[in-house]
Amino acid sequence: MTMNRDLGTITIHKNVPKQQIRQVPIADSIVDSIVDKFISRSNVGKAKYGTTLDREDWSLDQWIENAIEEHMDAILYLQKIKTIISGKQK
Repeated sequence: MTMNRDLGTITIHKNVPKQQIRQVPIADSIVDSIVDKFISRSNVGKAKYGTTLDREDWSLDQWIENAIEEHMDAILYLQKIKTIISGKQK
């Protein structure tokens, strides 16, 4: 995959159906890097779990629970970063 910030579009591998290819206008380096990461993360998730967020086998409660768990992890990561920055890492 070619990075959006380099060419102004994301070029997908040739084996992707044409209807799944789109051009993404250049925004700024931060937005472009996040777009690239979202696409990469989606590809990793599909390879790892064999599905995408288009799945329909989870209930609303399961989606909420997964989001809660992901946010709890994020809070732990932020606390770890704060500890490192403050020099209080053990």
